[in-house]
Amino acid sequence: MDSHLPSRLPAAAVPVAGELSLDALRRERDHLQILVDVTNAVLSTLEFDDLVEQVARALCRYLDVHFADLNLFDADSTRVESHAALFLPDGTLTREQAEFALTHLPGRDAVMNKQVLVCDFERMQLLAAEHRHVRALLAQGFRSLCVLPLFSGERILGALMLAHGREAAFFHDNLLLMQQIAARIALSLDNALAYQQISQLKDKLARENRLLAEEISNYESFDEIIGQSVAMSEVLEQVRMVAETDSSVLIQGETGTGKELIARAIHNLSPRKPQRMVTMNSAAIPAGLLESELFGHEKGAFTGANGQRLGRFELANQGTLFLDEVGDIPLELQPKLLRVLQEREIERLGGQKIIPVDVRVISATSCDLSQMIAERRYRSDLFYRLNVFPIWVPPLRERPEDIPLLARFFAHKFARRLKRNIECIADETLTRLSQHPWPGNVRELQNVIERAVILSRGPELHLPMADLQSPSTPPSVAPARPAGGLAAPLSPDDGSEPERERILRVLREANGIVAGPKGAAARLGLKRTTLLSRMQRMGISVKSLDEL
Repeated sequence: MDSHLPSRLPAAAVPVAGELSLDALRRERDHLQILVDVTNAVLSTLEFDDLVEQVARALCRYLDVHFADLNLFDADSTRVESHAALFLPDGTLTREQAEFALTHLPGRDAVMNKQVLVCDFERMQLLAAEHRHVRALLAQGFRSLCVLPLFSGERILGALMLAHGREAAFFHDNLLLMQQIAARIALSLDNALAYQQISQLKDKLARENRLLAEEISNYESFDEIIGQSVAMSEVLEQVRMVAETDSSVLIQGETGTGKELIARAIHNLSPRKPQRMVTMNSAAIPAGLLESELFGHEKGAFTGANGQRLGRFELANQGTLFLDEVGDIPLELQPKLLRVLQEREIERLGGQKIIPVDVRVISATSCDLSQMIAERRYRSDLFYRLNVFPIWVPPLRERPEDIPLLARFFAHKFARRLKRNIECIADETLTRLSQHPWPGNVRELQNVIERAVILSRGPELHLPMADLQSPSTPPSVAPARPAGGLAAPLSPDDGSEPERERILRVLREANGIVAGPKGAAARLGLKRTTLLSRMQRMGISVKSLDEL
């Protein structure tokens, strides 16, 4: 009987060794399958939520890991965007997105040094005191935690956080596999971030092209500033004075006076000329979309926000932002605009990241902002921030000497565009044009001349009389011109001080500024055009004040 014992012992040992070999093979097979599934997930999606879900499903299927959290760092490594996937006891998968400061990430120091952090139950309890994420995991029954760095070269992209219901020995036993998974996810992140940057640049370029097309369309309406009147000379002098600075400019004037053209002249004479001028007409955009247009939005910020979009402030970074019809900005949005002007930083709609911007703001309005402030429809603090340097663009009826120049300019322009041969405009026609009140200002004159070019059949411009009939309704209300003076009006018989010396003195006190509430015209109690006419008659120029 005993002689058979030795033969039986090896026979009993063979199945045990075979079982160990089979377990090792199954373990290796499962590890390879996990890597295949993770690799497929990495190659099949650029969306972070989808990526973490597929990784979580593979880890749950083969390793019984029920929690996976993909943490992405921002460019400055100060904020974390979390994409978490959790399997509930009934097998349901729940997903959650969050954003928080990097200091709240468990194992932050280890991750930033490209080290793996494995926590047992006791270590998790210690971390729970300062990390709410760990407290939540403990409450859900997890007993071990593994935080793996995700990096590409020297750049830390984020961290992969996994939690298990077993003790930490599980993660120690499978650490090599976890690091291989993290390496594949890091590669995917690097590709996804590159794709995201390319997509954002592509979207930005497409939007800039669209805005540029709009600007070109608008710019073609006024190829250049036309005018030799004293009033326009003063405006151009103010443009030259303020262009070299970065101060905010508020351009006021009636509709159709060419306020955008003045804004473009300021930009083109400024150090910001190499960068673009972005324009936005506040009156042309629905009130509910203005915030998104100004500051941009993140994906999912509201219904229909299918992707990230840059706002006008970001598009104008390093350049100029022209806010036309700034009086139409809703009262509830004005504090946010004021904050951007003061702090020079924005937050996209639906986002929490602070984005610094370097933008020179030029605004324009045909509204009476002073009246709106009195009626509590406009914030006075925003007005003061926008109105650092006011420029008043005179209506066409106050510079009739410019009308013949503008008429010839538009006639030549439209004749060339419409392939007509217009060689001259009769003196009688120019006189009639100069005597018309032009409630629509330069824009109305342009339309009248275009219509006349279309109707003309010979070399002389034919102007129908009906086109110069006064409108039956009064023109729209224009912004109030700065009124009220600090001194009595000048009069020819005022002998207390010579008129020329008094004008020079007040101009110096106003630092050469003629228009505006603090300008020389207001101080003298005169209309701006009246003061300009007297200055021209006396040979006084703002530019030569120091020499006089």
